[in-house]
Amino acid sequence: MEIAPTLIDFILHVDVHLANFVQAYGAWVYALLFVIVFVETGLVVMPILPGDSLLFVVGAMCGVGLMSYPLSVALLLSAAILGNQSNYAIGRFFGPKVFQWEDSRFFNKRAFNDAHAFYERYGGITLVAARFMPFLRTFAPFVAGVALMGRAKFTFFDVLGGALWVVGIITIGYFFGNFPWVKQHLDKIIWAMILIPTAVIVLGALKGRMSAKA
Repeated sequence: MEIAPTLIDFILHVDVHLANFVQAYGAWVYALLFVIVFVETGLVVMPILPGDSLLFVVGAMCGVGLMSYPLSVALLLSAAILGNQSNYAIGRFFGPKVFQWEDSRFFNKRAFNDAHAFYERYGGITLVAARFMPFLRTFAPFVAGVALMGRAKFTFFDVLGGALWVVGIITIGYFFGNFPWVKQHLDKIIWAMILIPTAVIVLGALKGRMSAKA
């Protein structure tokens, strides 16, 4: 077994690497998965770790008895919630310092005030939707912290979004991940999970920029 596969190889063949890890280290796979999900959601500098595909494969492995469905859901939901809380806390720490800056070439105070207003009004749905968007799910809780979104409101949508994301995708993998067609085309499904949401984000950003220029 390859001990340190490249990140791309791990993402595209996460089913193979997880199965090998389970065979070699057994229950330690739960600790590995907890760390991966926590780091992806909790550290703004690590947006490239597998998310949706990882949860889907975990569900598929639960479906054939290689892992425990209740334990996987409980641990990974905890990791997703705690990761967002950590990311929010980092942003919250820097937020007050950022808002004290004066306008300069590298900082626009009005833009940050607008971000604060946006997250107070639309932050909830943004946090829930971001759970299903690669890259965006890593940055959304950090920006919520920087924008000083209220902690109670953030926590509510953190738990709601985390539950929909973790429970939803693991359950889909549990019921559908072991279909022969799905297993045969899993690499293409993983690419779709990465590229389609990313394309939606990019198109939305371009549309927003064009509207702003207009």
